[in-house]
Amino acid sequence: MKVEFLTNNDISLSLADWLKQSRGEQVLINKERLNPENLKKRQPDLVVSYNYKYIIPPDVLGILPGKFINLHISLLPWNRGADPNFWSFVENSPKGVTIHLIDEGIDTGNILLQKEIIFNEEEETLASSYRKLHQALQDLFKSNWTHIRNFEIVPQTQIKEGGSIHYLKDFAKTKSILGDEGWNIPIPLLKKRFSEIK
Repeated sequence: MKVEFLTNNDISLSLADWLKQSRGEQVLINKERLNPENLKKRQPDLVVSYNYKYIIPPDVLGILPGKFINLHISLLPWNRGADPNFWSFVENSPKGVTIHLIDEGIDTGNILLQKEIIFNEEEETLASSYRKLHQALQDLFKSNWTHIRNFEIVPQTQIKEGGSIHYLKDFAKTKSILGDEGWNIPIPLLKKRFSEIK
C-alpha cells in the first residue's frame, strides 16, 4: 500500500518507520501543505495525518473520499484542535486518543478507533503525559493496522453534544503558566496556576 504520511513533528516519525520497516508499506513523508495536483501525481492509497499543522481543504479531500485519516491525542469530541493534552488537564475533560476520518471541520470526522487513558495526575508532568498519549495512539494504530489498511472499520459518527475545541491563540494566552518548569511542569501545579488566572 502507498501511504502519504503527513507530519510536522518528529514524534510521529517512528510510526512512519514502522509502516515501512515492519509492515513493508510504501511511505512518503510529507511536511508541506497538500495541493490537488501533487496528490494526484503521487496517487496514494491512504493519507495518514499525524501531528500535521495544515488544514486539508475540501478540494484535496475530494480526491480520495474516505481515505484521509487523522491521529489525535484526545478523546474526541473533547479537545479538538490545538494542544489537546494541555486543555484536557486544565479543563478536567476526558483524556484519550482517537483515530478518525478527516472531513472539512477541525477534528470532527467520523471515528474509527478510540481509547480512553486514565492518568494518575499526582505522578505526571505535561511532558510525561504527552509521551504516554503518543505511545497509546501509536499502539492503537499498530494493533489495528490490518483493519485500517483494508478499510474494514465501520466509522462511527462523533457525539455532537458536548466536547470542546481550542486554537493555537488560546494556548498562547496561557502559556506563561508553564513557568520555569516548561513542559516538565507537574500536572497539579499546572492546574493550580491555571485556576489562578481564570
